[in-house]
Amino acid sequence: MKVLFATTNPAKVGKYKEPLEQKGIEVLTLKDLNFKLDIEENGKDAIENAYIKAKAYYDATKIPTIGMDNSLFIEGLPDEKQPGTHVRRVNGRELNDDEMIEYYSNLVKEYGGRVIAKWIFGLVICDDNGEKHYSWTKEHFYFVDKPSDKRNLGYPLESISIVPEFNKYSVELSEEEKQQYKKNDNIDNVVEFIFNSIQK
Repeated sequence: MKVLFATTNPAKVGKYKEPLEQKGIEVLTLKDLNFKLDIEENGKDAIENAYIKAKAYYDATKIPTIGMDNSLFIEGLPDEKQPGTHVRRVNGRELNDDEMIEYYSNLVKEYGGRVIAKWIFGLVICDDNGEKHYSWTKEHFYFVDKPSDKRNLGYPLESISIVPEFNKYSVELSEEEKQQYKKNDNIDNVVEFIFNSIQK
């Protein structure tokens, strides 16, 4: 069984590719297909944006397609400063990883150097049977204004995220710590949802 992951984010693919392939699902990427659509992600939340991506790529390729998006909410910020679904798009411009780290570090500094944050994720699978939705949250972490020197390509905010259980930057967790923290990432449940959805 093949599935297309409609993202250009290598970290997002890397997180789910191996566990899906262990279940016998071949994960194709937009890079594998050498194919990219110009899509306006104008949904009001993560699920709507995930659906927009999944539907567009499924219609174009007829390969069962995963769309994934996320929203970011930061405690204490006024509504007009909340990233929401526009985590990378700031003031009408798409930020690269380094620019994101700089922007959010400065934002955190404005609010005292440490802020509690929450991710809300949306995943949609489009195939011959229609669409299936799944949503989850990731909490229990906070942002600081001094970034780690380490980087995770595609997930730049891991360089300013502190995991309280280990009192370490998310990007600096050891493999053993990542396995413990994986439960908070909900990876196993996401993989199970994808697997069950495309088998039907």
